Amino acid sequence: MISSKCCNGDEGDEHEEEERRVKANDPEHNEKFQYANNRIKTSKYNILTFLPVNLFEQFQRVANAYFLCLLILQLIPEISSLSWFTTIVPLMVVFTITAVKDATDDCFRHKSDNQVNNRQAEVLIDGRLQNEKWMNVRPGDIIKLENNTFVAADLLLLSSSEPHGLCYIETAELDGETNLKVRQALPVTSELGADIRRLAEFDGVVVCEPPNNKLDKFTGVLFWKNNRYSLNNEQMLLRGCVLRNTGWCFGMVIFAGPDTKLMQNSGRTKFKRTSIDRLMNTLVLWIFGFLVCMGIILAIGNSIWEQQVGAHFRIYLYWSEVVNSSVFSGFLTFWSYVIILNSVVPISLYVSVEVIRLGHSYFINWDRKMYYPKKDIPAEVRTTTLNEELGQVEYIFSDKTGTITQNIMTFNKCSINGKTYGDVYDDLGWKTEINEKTVPVDFSFNPLADRKFQFYDHSLIESIKLGDSMVHEFFRLLSLCHTVMSEEKNAGELIYQVQSPDEGALVTAARNFGFIFKSRTPETITVEEMGKLVTYQLLAILDFNNIRKRMSVIVQTPDGQIKLYCKGADTVLFERLHPSNEELMYLTSDHLEEFAGEGLRTLALAYKNLTEEHFKEWFKILQEANTSLDSRNEHLAAAYEEIEKDMMLLGATAIEDKLQEGVTETIASLSLANIKIWVLTGDKQETAMNIGYSCHMLTDTMNEIFIVAGHTVTEVREELRKAKEHLFGQSKDLSNGHVFCEKMQESKQGSVLEETVTGDYALVINGHSLAHALEADLENEFVEVACMCKTVICCRVTPLQKAQVVELVKKHRKAVTLAIGDGANDISMIKSAHIGIGISGEEGMQAVLASDYSFAQFRYLKRLLLVHGRWSYFRMCKFLCYFFYKNFSFTLVHFWFGFFCGFSAQTVYDQWFITLFNIVYASLPVLAMGLFDQIALDTSYWTAINRLFILGSIAVYFAILFAMHSDGIFVIFPNHFPFVGNARNSLSQISVWLVILLTTVVSVMPVITFRFLKEDLNPTLTDQVRKLQKARRKQKPLQNYMRRVYRRNSRRSAYAFSHQEGFGELITSGKNM
Repeated sequence: MISSKCCNGDEGDEHEEEERRVKANDPEHNEKFQYANNRIKTSKYNILTFLPVNLFEQFQRVANAYFLCLLILQLIPEISSLSWFTTIVPLMVVFTITAVKDATDDCFRHKSDNQVNNRQAEVLIDGRLQNEKWMNVRPGDIIKLENNTFVAADLLLLSSSEPHGLCYIETAELDGETNLKVRQALPVTSELGADIRRLAEFDGVVVCEPPNNKLDKFTGVLFWKNNRYSLNNEQMLLRGCVLRNTGWCFGMVIFAGPDTKLMQNSGRTKFKRTSIDRLMNTLVLWIFGFLVCMGIILAIGNSIWEQQVGAHFRIYLYWSEVVNSSVFSGFLTFWSYVIILNSVVPISLYVSVEVIRLGHSYFINWDRKMYYPKKDIPAEVRTTTLNEELGQVEYIFSDKTGTITQNIMTFNKCSINGKTYGDVYDDLGWKTEINEKTVPVDFSFNPLADRKFQFYDHSLIESIKLGDSMVHEFFRLLSLCHTVMSEEKNAGELIYQVQSPDEGALVTAARNFGFIFKSRTPETITVEEMGKLVTYQLLAILDFNNIRKRMSVIVQTPDGQIKLYCKGADTVLFERLHPSNEELMYLTSDHLEEFAGEGLRTLALAYKNLTEEHFKEWFKILQEANTSLDSRNEHLAAAYEEIEKDMMLLGATAIEDKLQEGVTETIASLSLANIKIWVLTGDKQETAMNIGYSCHMLTDTMNEIFIVAGHTVTEVREELRKAKEHLFGQSKDLSNGHVFCEKMQESKQGSVLEETVTGDYALVINGHSLAHALEADLENEFVEVACMCKTVICCRVTPLQKAQVVELVKKHRKAVTLAIGDGANDISMIKSAHIGIGISGEEGMQAVLASDYSFAQFRYLKRLLLVHGRWSYFRMCKFLCYFFYKNFSFTLVHFWFGFFCGFSAQTVYDQWFITLFNIVYASLPVLAMGLFDQIALDTSYWTAINRLFILGSIAVYFAILFAMHSDGIFVIFPNHFPFVGNARNSLSQISVWLVILLTTVVSVMPVITFRFLKEDLNPTLTDQVRKLQKARRKQKPLQNYMRRVYRRNSRRSAYAFSHQEGFGELITSGKNM
């Protein structure tokens, strides 16, 4: 039994849960197991825990802990020449700013939690329905859901308003798919209906698997009235789903709150640290080591000086207690210099970094070029600590549906009887590009046409109006061969409920061209053909599955003719055509290749006339197959095969799975930046590859596309071995995968091997093969092959596998990874990657809530990485160099002064200057460069903002200087500010100003000269890239990706059909009518 951890709603002690046992309408029974209630909690603090927990987190930083120790040392008068306030003031400023930022972030989490927890649900309590907050719902409660409402917890469907206990749900929050899915209650519970009394008396016990994150799997048993009923995922409504096209339904809570599959997929939020963070901690440790070295050198100097010279000075510098030992004097001096030289360890570094990151985050939030006006969705930074990491991304892991694509299918082109339709030609017969000015086909003749549907080839509608029999038969097939359900809400308002968007696009196309699917029963299909209502007898549905790659219907026309209509993959359908179709098949094949080149999803269409005798004989075979006890599926497949042969080809359809705007250009730009993109999708191989061609991740010009589809470890290892041999050429060393592994490990650097691979390669791997590839003995080989390919597409992967792939690349490549998705099935991947991005829009907000960044369109990824990411990384590096430079220049003055003051730990500057240097005088210029620096010449530093900050800092310095040396402050604090008028007298001397000017010129001129010479003689990589880009623009543009180059002897099929098995049987049984 799968084990899982479960905790109660109050976060009590965790315990292992091997199975879940829930009894309906019995809170006392269920409370014994301490199952979690429906409250969710993503916040970190509360009022009582904020201060201790936040302080504990802040003291985990090396610099903060160091300054706490330093503060304690400054309280010891024997070793401190500085007052304690020189340390505590900066430390309090840093702690306060960080605490305010953390508290603000957590307030938003509390607000989000409260919004969800306080939603209302109708719960059956004491025999009647009562409104209850979501957070108070517990396992065993029975809940009523209304149409278009969110499911509050993971429920066992008991009954619904639809016949046979059916209900329809939208799972966009879970998997990003907007097409409806069907769930069906057990017949024994569907009889409960909406009878509150019977529902209140329901006392069934569900024994099922413990909480887990598998969205597509559920196993359990219902015990009720001394009977046992098997349960699976078809009876479950998961939290995050929305009830659609169902008046009401009742469900029993099985999992609540953190135990729901939605929250189990969310996982625990990992603390993400950037490489800059790790570098800073390392630098602080090295700087601390440098500080210790300086202290030791000065302490040794003090011991020597005290022994040889210091005794003569005690007449002038009286010691309250004479230190006779020069060694002990050096020991005290060491700690004194640790205090004086403390500024070399940057107390304000972390807070300065946070301020810069916050500023960069606002730049992203305010970026109008990442704002999506159609949905009024701006880009949003949800984690402010990762901005510079965006500029170092090497691998992108992307979901497909809803992320790269819009999950919207449109009927784009078709081929009917050897003629293509869908292109637009000018008066001279030249093909023209479709744009906003192109006039679409006028469907006003059809009152039931879908107004959103647009088609631009007027010749197709003319063929229909002229009565072309093949064109009529083509659209008749589309209006009959499907599993769509129709609903006519108002007169002229026809709503289609589709199981897959592909079918929706095809039936909608037939509807607009005058063949309108109106309604169906288990025995009939009613179609309005060019204004005439025709009812066909539905004799059989030969259902679709992934092996058959086709579906068929057998209907009888009103005049008694029996016809079979079939649609499916061209590679499958062409094998079953009548020999007389050979010429038409080759012509249609050329059209299919053209459609495939444009990235369209294709289906071939065929029909067959059947005699009554032939059908009756075959129907007997079908009934025998249906009633067979052994190998039922195999017998059905054989029966289908018997009738689906010698068909007549009608043509082919081409559907566009609409990519999000700018996807192709974004992927091309990211590839030029040497960023590798992997697509991890739950879709079928054909669908995923089709999208790969659409967005040019896969092209016909690639040297090879490796497809790994083995079902065993041995098969997968063999396929990976063959891929290696192809990548590196035939070699004796490569004949053994283990030998190759050893060679790869010896090289240690995978990037070296990647450079040895010439040409473009792609890897496509299925979920069942990936499960083996992720095992310990194969993961090395999989990563090696995958990382040498330009494109990797993983199909039929589970949410857990998505996360495992990301972790695998992080482990073996030590590269910065980014994951982008839009559904709850992407959350584990988003949280596993260094950077997680959620697409916000129509597909729900679960991925957004778990992400570090969010925006509305995939195309904004280009600007996020190549503009904001690069600038953030560049600015942060410049900032760190500038920051450490100013700290070292300030601190080394004290080190040098030690040689002139007898190593006596005296300071050059007054205490207030030391206190204010980092947090006031030198903070704004370095922050300005970290926030506003641009990647250009050094003159870009002198922007208006930089001038303001630099000159402003100087002005603040003089203002504070004159204030501290004024009469007024002396009167208030005579012991702390005794030097009245010192600043005024000093700065009135011309020699002081000449020294300042001379020092500035001597310091700046060599640097400026060096940088201008370097710019001219040794340009940076940025300048070289700019020159290269200018040279490329002058060259002849690259040939179009779409050119027809044959990689193999056979033609590539563009078949893709996102349909599921089982809907045909559901229709013929009448359960969903």
